[in-house]
Amino acid sequence: MKVIASSGFNSASKGQGRIMKIGVPGEIKNNENRVGLVPSGVRQLVQDGNELFIEKNAGMGIGITDEEYIKAGAKILPSLEAIFETAQMIIKVKEPQPREVALLRPHHILYTYLHLAAERELTEGLMKSGSTCIAYETIQTSNGALPLLLPMSEVAGRMATQIGAAYLQKDKQGKGVLLGGVPGVKRGKVTVIGCGVAGTNAIKMAMGLGADVTAIDLNVHRLAEMDDLFDTRITTLFSNTQNIEEAVTQSDLVIGAVLVPGAKAPKLVTREMISKMEPGSVVVDIAVDQGGCIETCKPTTHQDPTFLVDGVTHYCVANMPGAVARTSTYALTNVTLRYARMIAKVGVEESCLTDHAFKLGVNIYKGDLVYEQVALDLDLKYTPLNI
Repeated sequence: MKVIASSGFNSASKGQGRIMKIGVPGEIKNNENRVGLVPSGVRQLVQDGNELFIEKNAGMGIGITDEEYIKAGAKILPSLEAIFETAQMIIKVKEPQPREVALLRPHHILYTYLHLAAERELTEGLMKSGSTCIAYETIQTSNGALPLLLPMSEVAGRMATQIGAAYLQKDKQGKGVLLGGVPGVKRGKVTVIGCGVAGTNAIKMAMGLGADVTAIDLNVHRLAEMDDLFDTRITTLFSNTQNIEEAVTQSDLVIGAVLVPGAKAPKLVTREMISKMEPGSVVVDIAVDQGGCIETCKPTTHQDPTFLVDGVTHYCVANMPGAVARTSTYALTNVTLRYARMIAKVGVEESCLTDHAFKLGVNIYKGDLVYEQVALDLDLKYTPLNI
């Protein structure tokens, strides 16, 4: 197959309408069953005048057949390589794996979650490819919202509590605590560090299970909102070392949900704090794909999700929503489709000029690292995005 020339992007940047070839590969990250687009998204992009190419069986992990994609207007290609060779824009879910990075070329637009701040090798590989890479998680509106991260944060937050509750069971090496307790028996203690979208959803689930919940955050206004939201039925604490240490060491379950958009997560829970927790306690670090906010955490997979440190179970799967792939994929397409349509219609450059939120999503532009916080975290050369 002939590789598409990059000249099409120049005409797109000037706002001229044209057909874009859009490819959706099957995900190859460990146990990642989500897919970049569902048939309704394909149908909309085809209706806009684009050509859609889906890798064979890309949607089978969530029960979407090739026939459904064909019915929506897509063409099925036999391999990952064929998708990258044919498409101009690649729509994915997770950061590209080494096999995918090797297939990227300067004419490609990669549109996916990247989480580069903790991934120097990946960042350097993307820069070397000369491609343009747009990160779902750094598209940010003027009010600070992260619309493309929001649904996965909701999923991960809700999953964190139910996963933590399961690993507290004795048959999973836990201390044998039921978070909600029963009449006459004290409830389990849950500490959630970070009260953003993920943290708030973790708290909702913990409250629903009847746990004794402590929420920790740096923003006192957010803590006031949490008090109001949960009618003072939770304990809210300002984030400092003493408060974190006291809450963590007394908890059965600790959920790390700290997010600094586009940046590496700060290490707020230390190894020493973990060593003071009771054996059989559980920690879940939702922030692990940004380096993690718990010092003892390291990325794990759905295939091998946990490890022990000082008798404390650590669950640090970097693509948690992949375990509920069907729910997650439909929620993701709901928010990513808008920008996919915009890129296809007018190109990256024009999109940056007309939509500041989108511009913040551009992490790498034609091989240059243009997202300053990632450059600072990884000590790499930063090039301002001047469009």
